[in-house]
Amino acid sequence: MESVPLLVVGEIIVDFTTARPGADCKLRLGGIVHAARGLWASGMPYAVAAVCPRYLLNQAKNYLKRHGCVDFAWLGEVMGAPNVIVIGDATEVSHQGYQDLLREEKSVEIQDVADALHIYTEVLVFPGSYDLASVKGLFSPEARYSFDIAYDAEDFSVLESFVGHINAVIISTSSPLFLNRGSDDIEPMLEDVRRLNPEVFLLKENRGGSRVFNIRTDESDHVPAQLSSTVNSVGVGDVYSAVMVGFGTGQWKEAAWRGAMVATAYSQTTYPDDFQKDVSRTQKLSLEELRDLGGTILPWHARPLFPIYLAAPDFSYVEKPEVDRAVDALRYHNFLVRRPIEENGELPLGSDPALLQLTFRSDVALLDECKAVFAVPLARDPGTLVEMGIAIARDQPVITFDPRRENNNTMVSGGSSTYSDDLDTCLNGLFVAISKLWMKSQP
Repeated sequence: MESVPLLVVGEIIVDFTTARPGADCKLRLGGIVHAARGLWASGMPYAVAAVCPRYLLNQAKNYLKRHGCVDFAWLGEVMGAPNVIVIGDATEVSHQGYQDLLREEKSVEIQDVADALHIYTEVLVFPGSYDLASVKGLFSPEARYSFDIAYDAEDFSVLESFVGHINAVIISTSSPLFLNRGSDDIEPMLEDVRRLNPEVFLLKENRGGSRVFNIRTDESDHVPAQLSSTVNSVGVGDVYSAVMVGFGTGQWKEAAWRGAMVATAYSQTTYPDDFQKDVSRTQKLSLEELRDLGGTILPWHARPLFPIYLAAPDFSYVEKPEVDRAVDALRYHNFLVRRPIEENGELPLGSDPALLQLTFRSDVALLDECKAVFAVPLARDPGTLVEMGIAIARDQPVITFDPRRENNNTMVSGGSSTYSDDLDTCLNGLFVAISKLWMKSQP
């Protein structure tokens, strides 16, 4: 007997990524279409129950049909807004700057789909601007649900009516719900999830990999991230969720590994055919071979345990947008950034030699407390270069972000664990370096 396809439920949105240096603007169908691309590339049959504006309906239907969708139901009409998201940073170096156009005017009118969705027993839901409780009756009483909670749920109570029918609960560290309930301590969030009684809970931790919690057995597993140059991170988590759920219940560990590998491929191109080719290659690998590839594991909650020393001309009188951007990126990824000029003071020009000595010793002591250095040596700042030299001599990892390429010499680039004028590359280098330190600290 042929298996029933996975039903993907959620909003179809138009993603508009603004232009930035080295990259043109990009316009494409997003929302649950990202998940659909992941299933299509993986050869997994699926159907869609979509919430979208009327003007997108025919385009979405035709696009999805060309990419493996076996059935399409118009679940809800978006009124008052175009369902367009403007994205400032597609690589997720830091906050992506999402702007949902006319979001305050948006409403959803649920459509009459009769019993068209009753045949589906496995349902993956991406909550959105529609009322979950109002659509639950449209599905089969036998349906089992998985939920990827991103930006449209204030707490887990929105899932309470589904208790007893939940396979997986999935969340990302970029979700406001995670930041509210699990950012400082994962236990309150795990307690919330346990009350929902799913089979599995997946925490996606961005460049630090992910963690799979089997709620029934109380076991957990780390799935590493495969870090490379990020072309576009938008929808990568949706692809991960869709492929994991589409792989099948009862084998969640392997499903998570498969989902993570497909998500990695999705981050490296925005061209579906190239994406499908990359996925077809990784599908040939066994689970053991996937594990042998290794990768980066650095849990969200472990990152503050490895303080990062900021070596940069972080002075109030310096124009330093690149420094500020680097600090924002490090904090976004939950690293503890130690800024010597903020902590030990900013000395005025012509300060007393004794005060200079005291501040120097204080900065070196702060460097002693840190596990790595993130350097942004603007204009060949001598203080930054000295701090880097001290750290290199001590075998502390030094990640050098040289956005103006003013310090590309042998001692700087050769002595740095990672050297680049690209912040994305430097972030990856920091994750790799701190991941190694974290692994060494494990019993």
